[in-house]
Amino acid sequence: MKTIRTPVLEIAYQAFGPADGRPVILLHGWPSDVHDYDDVAPPLAEAGFRVLVPWLRGFGGTRFLNPATPRSGQQAAIGADLRDFMDALSIRQAILVGYDWGGRAANVVAALWPERASGLVSITGYAIQDIAGSARPASADQEYRYWYQWYFHTDRGVAGLTANRLDITRLLWRLWSPNWTFDEATLQATAPSLDNPDFVAVTIQSYRHRYGKAPGDPAYEELEARLAAMPPISVPTIILHGADDGVGAPAGSAPRDRLFTALLDRRNLPRAGHFLSRENPADVVAAVLELARLKEPTS
Repeated sequence: MKTIRTPVLEIAYQAFGPADGRPVILLHGWPSDVHDYDDVAPPLAEAGFRVLVPWLRGFGGTRFLNPATPRSGQQAAIGADLRDFMDALSIRQAILVGYDWGGRAANVVAALWPERASGLVSITGYAIQDIAGSARPASADQEYRYWYQWYFHTDRGVAGLTANRLDITRLLWRLWSPNWTFDEATLQATAPSLDNPDFVAVTIQSYRHRYGKAPGDPAYEELEARLAAMPPISVPTIILHGADDGVGAPAGSAPRDRLFTALLDRRNLPRAGHFLSRENPADVVAAVLELARLKEPTS
């Protein structure tokens, strides 16, 4: 594990491959960690890429520098964290890969600072939140899938996440990737990342802010205003979506494909669930290689 300081965080990360290789940044989801890419990072490193896998704010060894900084998990914050991580490592441009929270960070950077991304593997599609429209109800089936989000809007949910974060994680992994037969050792490998002292606070703020039920960090107001316009993403993109994703089915995300103005392909992967990089790592590697062949990065 390495660390690097940004204006807000000390970010812990893994690094693979040659230091002068073409950068690829792999971004994990919630509730998970860098182990999402255990079978993705090594083959990319062997292919000559410089592969970086950071822990997001509130996870693993990543820490806030200032105790007074709001423990926000809002989309603008995690997007700015990714931009700042690249700046700290002097990475002008990278291929970005992510799903869930990590996919949102990658989408934010690709939308607001497209020159920083030479390609995007967006697992489950367009991930920028429509906060203004969040009061509109979804189908009963989709609302059922979001039970944990409603739980986190309550004091009982805060207490439950604090006391039972690993049990909640185990349950969500099973529900979201019903065909993935992970063992207890796999879960335990990720468990320490959920013991970050800010995990609960960042999680609760994230799930409340996206519904307009918690204030954002004032430092990100301007970025949130830009994201409220649901900006298109002009970066060459490949979408991967597990056909059996327990958070959201591919049909639910497909209408947003129009927001990718350089969409190369959308691949719905049979039997794959939400933790697609763990279940189908070869498909993630193949998508990165395809984007890498498309064009060279800018200097």
